[in-house]
Amino acid sequence: MSKAGLVLKTTVLERFVDRYFVQATVLPTFLLMLCVFGLPLVFSLYLSFSSWGLEQPLFGGRFVGLANYDDLLTNPVFTKAILISFGYTAATVATQMLLGLAIALLLNVELPGMRIFRTALIVPMMMTPIVGALCWKLLLDPSHGVLNQWLGQNVVWLGRPDTAIYAIWLVGVWQNTTYVTIILLAGLRSLPTEPLEAAAIDGASRLAAFWFVTLPMLRPYLLVALLLRTIFEFRAFDNIYAMTGGGPANSTMVLSMYTYLVTFVQFDFSIGAAAAWLMLLMSLVLCVLFILVIRRREAA
Repeated sequence: MSKAGLVLKTTVLERFVDRYFVQATVLPTFLLMLCVFGLPLVFSLYLSFSSWGLEQPLFGGRFVGLANYDDLLTNPVFTKAILISFGYTAATVATQMLLGLAIALLLNVELPGMRIFRTALIVPMMMTPIVGALCWKLLLDPSHGVLNQWLGQNVVWLGRPDTAIYAIWLVGVWQNTTYVTIILLAGLRSLPTEPLEAAAIDGASRLAAFWFVTLPMLRPYLLVALLLRTIFEFRAFDNIYAMTGGGPANSTMVLSMYTYLVTFVQFDFSIGAAAAWLMLLMSLVLCVLFILVIRRREAA
């Protein structure tokens, strides 16, 4: 081969490598992730349209179409779990956002020792959710719990349908408010000071400056925190599993808990797969709505 042909071949090879280098390096990871996540996802979709049991071969289930979904949507326990999930998510996320914003505003003030408070803020996040839930279960114990000793009453917080959901809500707020606070505190620390200085020169009060200047500039951080906390709280499982297991009388039976019990306690994998896919579709709808809101706000 001539020298010119060798140079041409080398140039073509270099261009090929430059063009497809990223794809070639990412391909092994993509294939691995496809096997780890994609195949189980496809198999769960197959299970949701079939009647499959542990005694049957892997693909030996009988195709039943939408029967599993119809059974779920006509099941009063599942429909109640949907309402509880949405109600719990709305109440918990709203409280976390309000408390997180208030704490972030307090921690944004420069005072002596404020760094210690900012560091201590992440302690609930460092604790494993199961461990935190078990600690709260001990605090709420009707006989030996600290809360009942303070109140001077023997309230069975986790054994009554009217108080169990509030106890779960309290633990969720305690453990995850710091997540919102950190996001909003980072946003507050990154905001420019010129608009606030201009508002002060114009004679705006602190409340007016916060409402009309700080809050609009903080909106992207608020939307991100709202999106993430809604997704996480909608699939909340750890606290409920450790504290109530969905009881009493299904008062804390959220979708994730229902899916777990049906799949791994009752071993009805087809119904469990259908419940998981319905939960996934609901989460996707929430995500799409939030993304549309974020894009509309950014366009405005």
